[in-house]
Amino acid sequence: MTPGGTTDRERSTPSDPGMLRLDRNINAILKQRQEDERNRTVQDKIAEKITNFAGSMTFIYLHVLIFGSWIAANLGLVPNVPVFDPTFAILAMVASVEAIFISTFVLISQNRMAADDDKRADLNLQISLLAEQEATKLLTLVSAIANRLEVKTVADESVGELAAEITPEEVLRRLEKQGDNSKE
Repeated sequence: MTPGGTTDRERSTPSDPGMLRLDRNINAILKQRQEDERNRTVQDKIAEKITNFAGSMTFIYLHVLIFGSWIAANLGLVPNVPVFDPTFAILAMVASVEAIFISTFVLISQNRMAADDDKRADLNLQISLLAEQEATKLLTLVSAIANRLEVKTVADESVGELAAEITPEEVLRRLEKQGDNSKE
């Protein structure tokens, strides 16, 4: 904190390399989201709008008003309005059909969201793999420098294990094997 109450991060200028990298990453994410939005189909956009509306309080208020009025009218509580659905069979059918369509729209939206989540998971995996590869290379380099300078540390015993490259395929094979063993 500076005397004026600002942190070093808040005082950093746009020319700060860390901030430039942060801005570049944020802009890349926003650009990708905009591209994804442009590539969405009309059906996806309609399904999302319907799903968003069905998940709103306006939807609830509208249904309370419509269904409440329907029930009140058919119970004979509204003067000068004839009873048109005394057994509420039509109301039940309307509500059932509406539920079928709304649940379908929700499923469409969830499928799209799941596809987006899969893309993000793939990106996170790729970033993690790159970071692991870079960390392994750095560890190997630092270890080689320490050996060259004849510097001994308590970490020397575990460096070999940590520097060993483990492929994603090997991780998946072991996970599958352990999953198969736990089912037995």
